[in-house]
Amino acid sequence: MADKKIKIKLVKSLIGASEAQRKVVKGLGLTKKDQVVEHMNSATIMGMVNKVPHLLEVAE
Repeated sequence: MADKKIKIKLVKSLIGASEAQRKVVKGLGLTKKDQVVEHMNSATIMGMVNKVPHLLEVAE
């Protein structure tokens, strides 16, 4: 499981998001709406994704 890459896309704007949510999104490497980044599927990354699921879209 940890050797798979996942694609994470920012699908909603950070306008109105809390400072903590902004920091999580920035920690994932996302800065602009519709931007896509690839990360290894780890517990750390999935924990960050689970903090802001309403802002992100995840593809295997």
